[in-house]
Amino acid sequence: MPSNLRTPYEAAPDVFTLPSFLPIAGAGLLPVNAYLIRGPQPILVDTGMAIDRGYFEQALWSLVDPTELRWIVLTHDDRDHAGNLKEVLMAAPQAKLITNGLAVGRLGEEWDVPPNRVVQVNPGRTLDLGGRIISLLRPPAYDSPSTLAPYDHATQALFSADSFGTVLPELADHAKDIPEADYLAGMALFTRANAPWTSLTDPVKFDAVLDEVVRLGARRILSSHGATVVDRVDTLVATMRGVPAMSAWLPEEDARVEAVLAKHEGAAAGAEAA
Repeated sequence: MPSNLRTPYEAAPDVFTLPSFLPIAGAGLLPVNAYLIRGPQPILVDTGMAIDRGYFEQALWSLVDPTELRWIVLTHDDRDHAGNLKEVLMAAPQAKLITNGLAVGRLGEEWDVPPNRVVQVNPGRTLDLGGRIISLLRPPAYDSPSTLAPYDHATQALFSADSFGTVLPELADHAKDIPEADYLAGMALFTRANAPWTSLTDPVKFDAVLDEVVRLGARRILSSHGATVVDRVDTLVATMRGVPAMSAWLPEEDARVEAVLAKHEGAAAGAEAA
């Protein structure tokens, strides 16, 4: 099976991006990233897409020995974030999964998550993972109630899950290599599509959450669906503040739905008659 996985690259000191992407019809390309934080107790943030299975594991184990991986922080249980979780847990016997209890329940719809391998946490916690201090936040925009956004104090990097994700005309590792107007327009579009509730939210309450991101003092935004952003956090926040005033985004549908359905029904009836 073909893979969209691209070559891993360093996004911050000892932080590596495992990048892939998905084409979004009529919009562009959506980056899909997992991240590895190397150190005394290596940390994997998300586990990529199932479509990249095998390729993802090969890339991951080229960066860290599976016997040394200690933590997997799952931002949420969507398939583009948890696609290889089972395989990584099986290959990494010392690794424990850090995620929200809601995610554990939803993962259980597909496979039995070993309870002895799980640490359940909620936003607001700060963890010491082998000397690496990681705080867990609820990011401004999300599509799953289980979402956690890890903040690495050592690199001032916010792994923002779906928040600050963007649809791009062309892929790049670093946001500085993408025209700013394209990046910000793609971010507004993705947020409106992925979190359509933003068009219904109270702008004052939404701004308060964004104010928390500013107070955090993050220097880097490492979104699950974006290029590496360094020293442009205020620009991203300013764009995000305008999203609640925009309508939710939906892809185009077939202009003549009834005709398309009738065609398929006719073909099915013909096959049965034959």
